[in-house]
Amino acid sequence: MQGNRGPQQNRGPNRPGEQLKSEGTNSNGQQPEPNEQTNPNEALTLDLQSFRKPGEKTFTQRSRLFVGNLPTGVTEEDLEKLFTKYGKASEIFINKERGFGFIRLETRIIAEIARAELDDTPFRGRPIRVRFATHGAALTVKNLPEFASNELLEEAFAVFGQIERAVVIVDDRGRPTGKGIVEFTSKPAARKALDKCSDGAYLLTAFPRPVTVEPMEQFDEEEGLPEKLVNKNQQYHKEREQPPRFAQPGSFEYEYAMRWKALMEMEKQQYEMVDRNMKEAQEKLEAEMEAARHEHQVMLMRQDLLRRQEELRRMEELHNQEVQKRKQAELRQEEERRRREEEMRLRNEEIMKRQQEGFRGNFSENREQDMRMHMGGHGMPMNRNSLGGSSGPAGTPGLAAENSPMLPGPGNNSMPGGGQGGFPRGLPGPGDYGPPNKQRRF
Repeated sequence: MQGNRGPQQNRGPNRPGEQLKSEGTNSNGQQPEPNEQTNPNEALTLDLQSFRKPGEKTFTQRSRLFVGNLPTGVTEEDLEKLFTKYGKASEIFINKERGFGFIRLETRIIAEIARAELDDTPFRGRPIRVRFATHGAALTVKNLPEFASNELLEEAFAVFGQIERAVVIVDDRGRPTGKGIVEFTSKPAARKALDKCSDGAYLLTAFPRPVTVEPMEQFDEEEGLPEKLVNKNQQYHKEREQPPRFAQPGSFEYEYAMRWKALMEMEKQQYEMVDRNMKEAQEKLEAEMEAARHEHQVMLMRQDLLRRQEELRRMEELHNQEVQKRKQAELRQEEERRRREEEMRLRNEEIMKRQQEGFRGNFSENREQDMRMHMGGHGMPMNRNSLGGSSGPAGTPGLAAENSPMLPGPGNNSMPGGGQGGFPRGLPGPGDYGPPNKQRRF
């Protein structure tokens, strides 16, 4: 027996609703034996780790699903239970009046699996519709430079807010098309980027080519429009009166088909001409911009050279002023030193002159006064010639009188009669003279 796993060569993957129907019977419509029954929870498990890419961002807008045609009375808990197989959801919203809701799963791949398995499956008697929700914070970037990359695009628009995805669109050969997609995590960030870049002045690289930013047009390129979803009104029946066919030559349909073809060819030629003119204008603008950039760089270098020359001239002036000030200071110091030396020399000469004059005057006055005092004390008349002050040669009479013994008197033991002695032999020294009014003791 095969249990509940019948042949499925011409069918898609089992859906939850179909499996719930086949739980009670096997492929032959008979009740399965107890040992052949399987646990539904084990069949509804996914290894979520195998559907995660390294470094992939989780719970983004790209993994947000729209669930439509919900039965009346469905709650958020019921919708969460319906998507339990696909992991824990981060956002669940239900509009009970209009019968639709939103749910955000962990990754894009898990959301694709959930959409493929749950779309058009019965849920409480009604087939539900599962689609990817439109990304309200996605922007289209045009006029990208040739060497723009996904990382450069993300770095350029990260200044406006947190980014979920940034992609540079390439053709089938891997060549960039000049367009890209930037998806933000929030609508305010997308509106801010749209407002800031609307003036066409935002640059991504050193090459000054501004990018243009527009709201991204949402297209369903995977599911499209099935026949069951087409609105079958009167126009629908009128267009479907005849099946698809080829128009026969010479018929009315063939004539107007050729006219439509000619119109489309003319439109194609006009677009090609516009593209060619735009490319020529872009090349011309790039050449002019390159020449202007070179001229601008030359002008900046010239201005920088003039500025440096002005700074050098100013520095030379300051240096010359400093040298002049230093020389003037040295001259002033030299003049001051010479003046002080001159003053010192004059002062020393004056002091020496005064000392010489004072020594001569004091010596003669002190000697004369002492002689007067001594001579007056013995009752002898004072004679200048007796002191050796005569104008005779070598003062011989004075010296003889000076060397002669004094009158005898008391107090002099060396002379006969015990009298007071006279002056000692030789001239007296400077220390032998005291003040004028004081008698010197011998």
